[in-house]
Amino acid sequence: MAGDVKVRYSDSDLEKFREIIVDKMEKAQKDLELLQSAYKNDGNNGTDDTSPTFKAFEEGSETMSKEANTQLAIRQEKFVRDLKNALLRIENKTYGICRVTGKLINPERLKLVPHATLSIEAKNMQS
Repeated sequence: MAGDVKVRYSDSDLEKFREIIVDKMEKAQKDLELLQSAYKNDGNNGTDDTSPTFKAFEEGSETMSKEANTQLAIRQEKFVRDLKNALLRIENKTYGICRVTGKLINPERLKLVPHATLSIEAKNMQS
């Protein structure tokens, strides 16, 4: 019968992880909003009256930073989504269980990477 016991984190542990995730999610959401407003903003800094060469250079770097911001925003959106999924796993009480080995993921790893779904063991098997 003992083999039937599901290994999972206790409700109080899950609650601690939930707090960490909610905290990270709020920060991530703010960062995402900043990034989105940065790349949606045309950023016209009034360089119309300066020399054409400078303007071209300015537009080039603006395009680059807009692309960089877009990439960052996409990564940030994925991070927020991963954190939301982690909250769902907490609700289902499946949080912190490695989806490959079925063992508990080290709590220290979860504190650093709260949306992890793989134990280090399983991650190493993939590489």
